[in-house]
Amino acid sequence: MTGSRRLRRSPNLAYETDLPNSSSLRSVDQKDMYNGAPNQYDWELKGKRELFVPYNAYKLHGPEIEADDVIRPGHINQQLTRYELHRVWVVEAKRRTGISHIYDRRVFYVDEDSWQILASEEYDAEGNLWRVSEAHNISYYSEPVFWTTMEMTYDLKAERYYVDGLDNGFPAYDFAPGFRGNEFTASAARRAARR
Repeated sequence: MTGSRRLRRSPNLAYETDLPNSSSLRSVDQKDMYNGAPNQYDWELKGKRELFVPYNAYKLHGPEIEADDVIRPGHINQQLTRYELHRVWVVEAKRRTGISHIYDRRVFYVDEDSWQILASEEYDAEGNLWRVSEAHNISYYSEPVFWTTMEMTYDLKAERYYVDGLDNGFPAYDFAPGFRGNEFTASAARRAARR
């Protein structure tokens, strides 16, 4: 199939739009646990508490671990995960009146040390817990940064789950890919298009 010379604008990938390749198990604003504008929710800091959360997921990220070692029926292989008791900030987001979103309420558990969201709860319009998400993090010492190596979203109604970042056996994230500002233009996209 030959390429088209026309450059088309992609659809708006924001808020509750399905995250591409997630089989409708995750919305775009769930990427990296929360991604995007905060304007659809009223936010409240509920306080600090101690909670067992995913942390130091080096075994889960290990180069000797393959995708088949991680994926299990119903949930990931818990022999590869690590949970630690950490102080987290609890942040609640309630959908604003008149705003449409698949999640009526969300609760985020933010690591006191790194400020990374380590876990979240997503509730439906009836107030029922619908989905639970976890971010399994490691320290990327070469950068240095504490960041997600793998994220999971468990859909409690559909009894399915989605894994993002399953990169075992592949090189680690490239935090400095070397893009230049002029590579983010329409003409650069046309030049990069393949026929």
